[in-house]
Amino acid sequence: MSNEVPDIAGEANLEDRLADLLDQTTDPLEPTTPEHALELYLNDKVRGCQQATVTSHRSRLGFLVDWCEENGIDNLNDLTARDLHEFRVWRRQDLKTVSEKTQMDTLRVFIRWCESIGAVTPNLYRKVDSPDLEAGENARDTVLHAERAREILTYLEQYEYGTVDHICWLTLAETGMRLGGARALDLRDFHPDAETPHFDVRHRPESDTPIKNKSRGERRIAVSVEACKIIEDYLQHQRPDVEDEYGREPLLATSHGRVARSTIRTYIYRWSRPCVRDTECPHDRDPDKCEAATDRDSVAQCPSSVTPHPIRRGYITQLLRTGVPVETVSERCNVSPAIIDQHYDVRSEEDKMRQRQQVLDDVQGGDTGYT
Repeated sequence: MSNEVPDIAGEANLEDRLADLLDQTTDPLEPTTPEHALELYLNDKVRGCQQATVTSHRSRLGFLVDWCEENGIDNLNDLTARDLHEFRVWRRQDLKTVSEKTQMDTLRVFIRWCESIGAVTPNLYRKVDSPDLEAGENARDTVLHAERAREILTYLEQYEYGTVDHICWLTLAETGMRLGGARALDLRDFHPDAETPHFDVRHRPESDTPIKNKSRGERRIAVSVEACKIIEDYLQHQRPDVEDEYGREPLLATSHGRVARSTIRTYIYRWSRPCVRDTECPHDRDPDKCEAATDRDSVAQCPSSVTPHPIRRGYITQLLRTGVPVETVSERCNVSPAIIDQHYDVRSEEDKMRQRQQVLDDVQGGDTGYT
């Protein structure tokens, strides 16, 4: 048997040597504008991705198209490593590190795809630098805590009872489901008279209501009797008798049909502003002069307003804080325990320690030793 030591350094450089070889044998580049390359890329992407992913890539890469136009680059054949660096410097002025990494990672995927159609010089994607993140840095910290969610729901129950705004808030806060899941609900998916009242969350991409994780995201979510009563009142007195363009009866509806994703976001922005609940502005703004308070189209500009996702994060954190096992939370909210730990669990280390000790006390009667 040979005792030769493997040439680890040589193996590590194999990919680079193969790349150099490909440089020498590649086909000639074909002139391609940034706009045309982006459209080709998105058309290819749509076959294997959710529409939300395609939309996100269009938004991120649209900045590259704008930058190329401003800098006179109308042919991706001419794009260089220096250009990519200057684009990154230009974008980072408006981005936090986490967002910068997301955009640069998307850019790297795009540039590599462009190489496959002969639009950029070979191996240019290797020149796309992306920042390294510290452990936990990519977990966002925006969260709507349970106490604040209860305050908002109490206000809506008193002053906006049974409106579609109220039901959107109630559905998200009661179940912790994603925006897409709530929007996808039909009347047939609401079962208030079942032994355990619940929603059926279903993936129906053919009629414009896909859900994250597709069929793996389908599940039943139990709903409290109190919440069911409010939803039934909405169905009886407030919900317009409409169908969507596919002949389905959406649970969350306006006179135009199924609510749009942007409409749900507006409902969440609107009622998470402290000023609409007659509370003091925490940002020392005059509500009579604040654009976020006076302009319906500017509600998202309030620093205290949130998107739907912080409701989900707060819901998951509250379940964990009250001792619900992470496996149960994972199944109810359709998210892996690892992702919960990284992105959703905003409990303090002190809270986590106390809860671990409580579990040990419950199981072992307070005795955590061997004697």
